[in-house]
Amino acid sequence: MADPKLKTAIYVAAGVRLCSVNGVVATVARRGDDEAGAVLLKLNRLGAGVTVLAQTRTPEGELVWTAGIGKEPVAEAEADAYIARQVKYDPDLWVVEIEDREGRHFFQGRIL
Repeated sequence: MADPKLKTAIYVAAGVRLCSVNGVVATVARRGDDEAGAVLLKLNRLGAGVTVLAQTRTPEGELVWTAGIGKEPVAEAEADAYIARQVKYDPDLWVVEIEDREGRHFFQGRIL
């Protein structure tokens, strides 16, 4: 039997709360499917560029994050254009914007 997965709405709420507890501002910029929508994290480094992380799973089922537009921060307009393309492809997508100079996100899953 497959492991039960946490509903996306609960997962996102918990991640936003963890950011808040750690003094980091996080907002839901786009709400996707409550049950099983994928998540993008827009890490705004406040003047040092933006990184976008895409949620995925390994073949073993582990939750991980991959760099959506590269590992180096880009201009916010470039990140927003990437996110807009992804939303067209997947209308169930969630987008969480996190403002942290260090690029921390506090969401479950390691970054590949």
